[in-house]
Amino acid sequence: MTENASTVLRAFHVFRSLTFSLASLVLFASAGFAQEGAPGPTEPPPEHHVTRIEGIEAAAPPSLPPMEIIQAFTKKEELYQKTRPQYSYRKTIRIQEFGPDGHPSGEYDATYDAVRSSDGRVYEKAVSSPESNLQYLTFEPEDAQALTRIPAFPVTASMLSKYNLKYLNTETVDEIDCYIFQVSPKSLERKEGYFDGIIWVDQKYLEVVKTYGKWVTDLGDMHPITLPFVMWDIYRENVDGKYWFPDYARSEGSYKMKDRDVPIRVTIKWSNFKPFPPGGSTPSATPPASAPQPPAASPSKP
Repeated sequence: MTENASTVLRAFHVFRSLTFSLASLVLFASAGFAQEGAPGPTEPPPEHHVTRIEGIEAAAPPSLPPMEIIQAFTKKEELYQKTRPQYSYRKTIRIQEFGPDGHPSGEYDATYDAVRSSDGRVYEKAVSSPESNLQYLTFEPEDAQALTRIPAFPVTASMLSKYNLKYLNTETVDEIDCYIFQVSPKSLERKEGYFDGIIWVDQKYLEVVKTYGKWVTDLGDMHPITLPFVMWDIYRENVDGKYWFPDYARSEGSYKMKDRDVPIRVTIKWSNFKPFPPGGSTPSATPPASAPQPPAASPSKP
């Protein structure tokens, strides 16, 4: 990959010691919040060191026909989307404010466990009350939860007709040789968001390794009203040796004040994936009386 790129999208190259693969965010129609003590994950996903590279330059055609690659990974994405709700997990959300020195000056932390009720509905339980010492940003826990209510697997086989995909180049990500595809929606709608960004696909197994981009409607970029996070880096983890679920997502933005902008970052981690017991509820899982609805998305100005 060269730095003299003609593409306006920015790609991220991530270096870390452990090999990760495909991931995505899961959309839950409802989410419940009840306090319950629970053991922590055995080992949370590590942090990622991100080095920015400007652009991606088109290269020679890949070894396989691009459409063959696209059909293979979108078929797997369809399978992962259907399988993902069958697994429990622990999710942590961390939102940080940064001071003029570039160091964190305030932080919000929340932890949730995915559980399943007797009727088979999956929801998320707060492990404990969220902790916050943020100085500037104000929002409700439901607003932070809304950050994960975006499509987990945006380009599945059933959604392929909604997108244009263009092969760009190859790159090694986490020691995995990948094909790179640019994804853009063919048209935009008012009520449904579509992915606009870049996808990295494992050259050997034809599975999505990483995504970087945003979700858009005909009103503009999607994000919760009270939080400015638009562009997302998303990484995946192998589960049970055959599925690739999200284990890490990160986005950055700024909180606008009268005299300055406060940089902020959100990091979401998923860990401790385990299949739900077959045909039954998660132990001690009681569905909430009423589930809060996700806040409406609003377009952000370019």
